[in-house]
Amino acid sequence: MMHFGGSSVGPAEENTRSSDGRLALAAQNMNNSNNKDGNKDEKKDVKKEEPKKDDKKEPPKESWVMDPATNLYYYWLWVISVPVFYNMMFLVARACFNELQYKNTTLWMVLDYFSDGFYVLDTLMRARTGFLEQGLLVKDTKVLKEKYIKTRQFKLDVISLLPTDIMFLLIGINNPEWRFNRLFRLGRLFEFFDRTETRTNYPNIFRIGNLILYILIIIHWNACLFFAISKVLGFGSDTWVYPSMKNPDYARLSRQYIYCFYWSTLTLTTIGETPPPVRDVEYFFVVADFLTGVLIFATIVGNVGAMISNMNAARVEFQAKIDSIKQYMEFRKVTKDLELRVVKWFDYLWTEEKTCDEKLVLKNLPDKLKAEIAINVHLETLRKVRIFQDCEAGLLVELVLKLQPQVFSPGDYICKKGDIGREMYIIKGGKLAVVADDGVTQFVVLSDGAYFGEISILGIKGSKAGNRRTANIRSVGYSDLFALSKDDLMEALIEYPDAKYLLEEKGKAILMKDNLIDESLVNATDAKDMEDKVNKVEASYDVMSVKFRKLTSQFESSQRKLKQRLTNMSNQVRTLKETDE
Repeated sequence: MMHFGGSSVGPAEENTRSSDGRLALAAQNMNNSNNKDGNKDEKKDVKKEEPKKDDKKEPPKESWVMDPATNLYYYWLWVISVPVFYNMMFLVARACFNELQYKNTTLWMVLDYFSDGFYVLDTLMRARTGFLEQGLLVKDTKVLKEKYIKTRQFKLDVISLLPTDIMFLLIGINNPEWRFNRLFRLGRLFEFFDRTETRTNYPNIFRIGNLILYILIIIHWNACLFFAISKVLGFGSDTWVYPSMKNPDYARLSRQYIYCFYWSTLTLTTIGETPPPVRDVEYFFVVADFLTGVLIFATIVGNVGAMISNMNAARVEFQAKIDSIKQYMEFRKVTKDLELRVVKWFDYLWTEEKTCDEKLVLKNLPDKLKAEIAINVHLETLRKVRIFQDCEAGLLVELVLKLQPQVFSPGDYICKKGDIGREMYIIKGGKLAVVADDGVTQFVVLSDGAYFGEISILGIKGSKAGNRRTANIRSVGYSDLFALSKDDLMEALIEYPDAKYLLEEKGKAILMKDNLIDESLVNATDAKDMEDKVNKVEASYDVMSVKFRKLTSQFESSQRKLKQRLTNMSNQVRTLKETDE
């Protein structure tokens, strides 16, 4: 017997254990082999699954993209417009006026290559400028690049970036005409002008300034071309070309440009008073200038006329309204005093710029934008009314869309005691006086932000005044008010029953505080309302009973008809069987 640490194991047990060990070892080997096979199978499965993962398209990677609707895009247009405008004005002038090029060669080289750098940046910006597809901004850079490459603008941009400056190595740097390909990016300047016209608050003034700029550019280019033709034909060779440089006065650069600009202005405006052409080339050039001038003047007259019409459209429309009112008052023999008040009221509307119809101006906007504008303009005004202070935001949005601006003249009564209250008013500007029945004694003066009439449009049960006005309110001067009608309020409250209950409770509290509510009237009103409700229920029950009886009779009739048809069909079947037998 062998002893191991206080335990004894006999021979039979040893054999058993050794056999168990061999079995365990065999099982372990089998498990290892199975694990290896399993690992191989798993690897195969992984290998099979890998191509499936590759088959799945990865979502496009989003990176920084220029949104053309943002301010950043507009500011970039402003930046790139500067080098474009520089090339448009100075490249032509430097190519024609040699002295301008020779005196500042280093400066022009620096400015030229700075503008080229901006051109390269602009090309990269265009490749990352997003566009809308199904209302969403496309941010996939691969798609943006492919779309940009397919556009006509890409070809023009490539032409504008061609390194034509290489020719300077052969013919010298004082030949800027080889950089005329930079003018193919003029579209950026026009895009900047279009964006500015839509953004500015003074579009008519901007259009006039833009038109003048175009005219000056055409005159500038024509002046440069006149000097270049004179240089080719020879200065002072005849009376039409630029005078000889031997005269010191005409040799100065400033005189050269001013003389050519003056000649170009006289020619393009068809004023004349310039030396007549002598050679055939000169005749062709002058004829082309005259035709260009005619087109320019036609454009000027048409555009300026349209701009003036647009600028005066509001005044013309307003004056037409005044004239029609005057004709009506004259036809109806209205008193001079009332006629004068009407005219003064119109004058006030025009001087205070209150002639625009808000509904007409905003009618083309979607409801969402209308609501946002109304909230921005009127919401704080409506929150000043105490009964609306705790109302939910949705109701206030509904109400601000229903506020109507009204203007009252000096001495006009907004309401009188005993009138039926159909509107409540909020003072936007001006002063209103609460006066006695004599119209002279003033109890209190209401100013900006004050409001009145809010209780009468709620129709509080038990109110001693009912929905009648309890005071005389008169305008001291010209007053601007917002009016909210009872119908509009009740229409808005249909969707907000809790808010309606809250407003009524607030109105009751205000009336109780001022001792203007009668509990007996409330109870009587409640009893009457209950009776009305019972009567409505009875009437509805009678109507439903009549409808139910009609439906029952129709059902019974259809049942009888169906039974009759089934009986007929069974008889026909029985007859057919008998004939077959």
